[in-house]
Amino acid sequence: MLTIASRLDVMNRLGRAMADPTRSRILLTLLDGPGYPAELAQALDLSRTNVSNHLACLRGCGLIVAAIEGRRTRYEIADPHLTLGLMHLLDAVVAVDEGAPCMNETCECCE
Repeated sequence: MLTIASRLDVMNRLGRAMADPTRSRILLTLLDGPGYPAELAQALDLSRTNVSNHLACLRGCGLIVAAIEGRRTRYEIADPHLTLGLMHLLDAVVAVDEGAPCMNETCECCE
């Protein structure tokens, strides 16, 4: 069971990782599936060095993992639960539309 201190550490690592727009773009791309630095750099119009630095940060935060494939390294979200959690977070935060009615019939936030 996670303690308050370990939960705080998890939230701080997640916050640090997502605070940078480039890291957030990389995470969003990796939500669709694994990626390679050169492909991520091209897709996001970034240099490979820039992508590699951000991948190292995301890896250090424990959000992604690397798998060596011959001379290439594949990066992916560290755990399927994290992928699902990020998707739920995006749905909960990004999908908020002030003019739209709440989709959750048991929700009390809009009353």
